[in-house]
Order: sequence, then C-alpha cells, then structure tokens
Amino acid sequence: MFESLSDRLEGALKTLTGENKLTEINIAQSVKEIRRALVAADVNYKIAKEFTDRVKEKALGKENILKSVKAGQLMVKIVQDELTELMGGQAAGIDLKGKPSVFLIAGLQGSGKTTFSGKLAHFLKTKRKKSPLLVACDVYRPAAIDQLTVLSEQIGAGIYKEPDNKNPVEIALNGIKHANDHGFDIVIVDTAGRLSVDEQMMNEISQLKEAVQPNETLFVVDSMTGQDAVNTAKAFNDRLNFDGVVLTKLDGDTRGGAALSIKYTVNKPIKFVSQGEKMDTLDIFYPERIAQRILGMGDIVSFVEKAQEQFDEKEAKRLEDRIKKNKFDFNDFLSQINQIKKMGDLKSLMNMIPGMSKLTKGLEIDNNAFNKVEAIIQSMTPVERGNPELLNMSRKKRIAKGCGQNIHEINAFMKQFDQMRKMMHKMSKSQGMGAMGGGGGRAKSRFRRRR
Repeated sequence: MFESLSDRLEGALKTLTGENKLTEINIAQSVKEIRRALVAADVNYKIAKEFTDRVKEKALGKENILKSVKAGQLMVKIVQDELTELMGGQAAGIDLKGKPSVFLIAGLQGSGKTTFSGKLAHFLKTKRKKSPLLVACDVYRPAAIDQLTVLSEQIGAGIYKEPDNKNPVEIALNGIKHANDHGFDIVIVDTAGRLSVDEQMMNEISQLKEAVQPNETLFVVDSMTGQDAVNTAKAFNDRLNFDGVVLTKLDGDTRGGAALSIKYTVNKPIKFVSQGEKMDTLDIFYPERIAQRILGMGDIVSFVEKAQEQFDEKEAKRLEDRIKKNKFDFNDFLSQINQIKKMGDLKSLMNMIPGMSKLTKGLEIDNNAFNKVEAIIQSMTPVERGNPELLNMSRKKRIAKGCGQNIHEINAFMKQFDQMRKMMHKMSKSQGMGAMGGGGGRAKSRFRRRR
C-alpha cells in the first residue's frame, strides 16, 4: 500500500540524514523533494504546495528547539502530523441511530459498491452485533442481484430483492418495511453504478436518498484511480452531499493520491478502507495510522487489534508486555507468523509491523512466503528460540545445515529480526503501546462515542 509514495518520501527525508538541526537551507531542500513526492503520488499540485508550506512553517518554527532530536527525526514527526491532518485528523464514526439504521451506497461502476455492501454488513454484524439486511437496488447490471444474494449467504445477512421490479425507490422503501417487519436493525441499500455526467442516473440516486432518508450516504471509490477518484467524489458530493467516503482496492494503490486528497477536496471524512475480496477485509480509516505506514513506521496498533481477533485478551497482553520489555523472541515471531497466515491479506498485515515494509518490499507475498523463516526458527533449539542473543557463528552454522540454507541467509534473517524487534520496542515506548491496552482502546472508544 502506497509503496511508491513511501519510497519517494523516504528519499526526500534522507536529505536530512546526518544533519544535527533544521536550517532554512536543509528544510527548503527537503520540502522541495516532499512536494515532488506528493505530486508524483497524483496529489493535486495546489494541495501538495499548501501541505509543504505548512511543513516548512512548522519546521522553521522548531529550528532552535528540541536540541536532542536529530533534524531528520524532527522532520519525520512534522510530516507525520501534517499527513494525519490532511487525511482528516482522527477516525470518523458512523451513525447507527434509528430502527433500522439505513445506509445508502453510491459510486461509479466497478468501484466495488456491491462487495463493500457485503463487507459493511459483515462488519456491523461481527463488530457491532447488528442484524443487517442487504437491499438489492441495482436494477441495471446483470447478475448484480445474484452477487448480493451470494454475499448475503456467505456472511449470514438478510437479503431483500425484487428481481422483476425496475424501480429502485420502490425496492428500497419496501426493503426498509421488510426490515421493520422482520427485526433487522441495519438496512444497506446497494445501488447501481453511475457516472456523474449521466443526468438521469444522478437524478435517480438523488431521488433514492430523498425517499429513504438514510442515516448515512457513503460514496465508494476505487483508490487506484487517484486524482480521477477525487474529481468524481467532488462531482457526486455536489449532487448528493454524501456523509463519507469508502476507499476500495487500497491494497493495490501504490501512490496514495486519493487517500491524501479527498478529505481536502470535498471536506468529507474517509470512513472505511477496503482491501481484497474477502468479507473480513474492511477497516475503519485511521488517518494517524495510515500516515505512519506511509512513512515506513508500520502500524503496530492495527496489527495488534487484528491479533486480538485471533488471540484471547490474556495472550494479547502477554505480547504487549514482551514487546515493551524488548523480550520479543523467535517463539513470539513464529506465533505471529501463524496468526497472520490465518488473517489473510498477508503482505498488508506484515507491513503493519514496524521495520517489515522493507523486508517485504518487492516480494510476492503469499501464505507460503514464510516457509524459509519457519524452517530457520524450527531448526533452532528451544533455548535458542527464547534467547536470540545466544546465536553465535557455530550455532548459526548448525541452524543453516538444519534448514538447508546458507550462512549468509541466516545472518540476513538475524539482522532483519533484530531490526524489527528494536523498531517494535521503540514504537511501543513512543506510542505507549496502546494497541493492546491504551491507544487502540482509545481509538475504538472515540469511534464508538461518535456513532
């Protein structure tokens, strides 16, 4: 995710490597490269210029403070804060008031609306303990109703459809009545894809919104279309005044232009991000966490939240304590690999771990990707797995023979593991490691309070 942007920003911030403090000269050089990185990521030049002007202003204001902090570290923090603000500042809640709560899903053809509708139903059912009803109002696309039906069966949600009715307003209103009559507390109205220049179709979605009076209208957009996605969002918002944006196909977006520009352009929050086709790959959009991932810092909070879905609370707390104490060992790493393999979207999840984005860069990651790593760890003795510092050259040679790899591969893995462990420990101290206790809980509670 956002690999191209991450690489370019890393290069831009490297201009400050070795500098002891920020000066007008090194700030100007770094800011120029940051602006180029943003424009290359398909961010509108005006947005990129305003962003870097703010970065420059803050950097100049901090020229003579924080003497103990290197110039590069300080600039990374400034850029992280500004990226977070550009994308909305904090996670936006969703409105679940009413019986039922109604969500109207809109967007272009092929943006992933129907798949998102299924994912949203699954999210609200599993994370909010709701009873969702999917209403099939795409009366134009062949097999759209069948697709929604299959998704409803897959996730155990209700489905309302009228295959012979070509009036989406009637279908939506009948679906809401069906929800009231049968105890569903969530209605998700899946609509046909439409172009903003298609006046008839835009009138139809406007009529749908007026008729059903949804709690929220969510605009679904393919993040890989970059600036086109932003322009489309603006055109739809001018007509619909939607409540929030959903970015789909984020796992395939190497640039990040849509994520960085939409909030600025339409002044509506990004509420969800979707990656992959599986129904459990929908996440709340946390600007701060995305900013950290863009800057190669990982996203340990989201990672551990996902781990909590696999672990019980006791195990999650154990992992938190071990990372805090810098006691994360090969047993923990092997356990994490096994848990990650159960969670799907392996490369994305691995990139949440601080230091891992470089390890996985350029690799085609699948569920067999860690066979070599597992073989290395399984060739260690139990004592070695629990005490990485014991691995001297003779032990490494024995491990290499046991797993069928050469000593250079073993050394490279050990170095990467050590870097990852140090980064995790560093991040746990700087963030309070709230993922498993404080920070992640705070993020969740903020989201709940705003519903």
